[in-house]
Amino acid sequence: MKSRKYPVSYVEMGEEPDGHYMLPEDYAALYVQFASAMHKVDPSLKLGGPIFTGQNKDVEVWADSSGNPSFTGRFINYLKSHDALQDLAFFSFEHYPYDPCKFQWGSLYDEPALVSNIMQVWRDDGVPANVPMLITESNISSSDSENSVDIFGALWLADYVGSFFTAGGDGLYYFHYIPGGVHPGCNNSPGGFGFFNVDANGQLTQPLSQFFASQLINLEWLRPGPEPHKLFAAISDIQDDAGHVLVTSYAAQRPGGDWSLLIINKDQENAHSVWLRFNSESKSSSAFTGNVQATVFGRAQYAWQPLKKMADPDGPAAHSELHVDANTAFELPAASIIVLRGQLAAVR
Repeated sequence: MKSRKYPVSYVEMGEEPDGHYMLPEDYAALYVQFASAMHKVDPSLKLGGPIFTGQNKDVEVWADSSGNPSFTGRFINYLKSHDALQDLAFFSFEHYPYDPCKFQWGSLYDEPALVSNIMQVWRDDGVPANVPMLITESNISSSDSENSVDIFGALWLADYVGSFFTAGGDGLYYFHYIPGGVHPGCNNSPGGFGFFNVDANGQLTQPLSQFFASQLINLEWLRPGPEPHKLFAAISDIQDDAGHVLVTSYAAQRPGGDWSLLIINKDQENAHSVWLRFNSESKSSSAFTGNVQATVFGRAQYAWQPLKKMADPDGPAAHSELHVDANTAFELPAASIIVLRGQLAAVR
């Protein structure tokens, strides 16, 4: 690859060692061996792993002599004991949070806790705070289904991305960009992973729900390019009778100084009106004021038709410009993603 001048930023070492039932010391020994060989070719290569399968809890193996069953903890200990921790430039894993064919609409409520909790598990196992965390493969479940191409798939993706980065994640890669189309999935219902539907010849016929969600994330909420963004935690008091948070929100200050909110209304049936406040450490409060760019993607823009194996309507997201003040209530359609972007002014 170097001789052909392909740029290489990161190299993952191995593939799903937990799924292959490796012991952490065996994986770590191979990791150190290959890291040494690869750095002789290019000392600047950033190597990482272990690329766990999508797990929601610590990966445990047969306990060692000290009683430690943690794969990650023992992998890190091996690198330390062999003076090789510097060869771990990033810690990567997959994220498939839901059991195949065993999840439902209410499973959406769990995603923010699932992805943030597993990141904390890896840190507690000993992954150093200065080692970036990357998710390099992910989707709703390890088996495709109708949920992926329904509006459910879009809402899950937006919530997952927002919660991952807000919890301190450093890099996320969308794995299923290859146009695989739809085919029988869970309960023989047509579904699939990915951005696009295809015809019998593999030619693209239409974008699917996660394509539109990705547009809102990458083009509306965040600004494309290398400039840094600042992310801030957001809270919502909109809950159902069981205490599930129905509306989640992720706040970003973009490179130009404007603010954007990625909002997911996971209420399947009901719209909600919300009032927004941005609170500083000094307890002062601000709100959107003036012109706000609003982008909405919900059932009015997209609906999966399982009998036709296609989406109709099939986007695009709806764009509008709102003129607002501190007292403006923003309408969140049922089962929708909303991005609001504008300038703040102090609330007096």
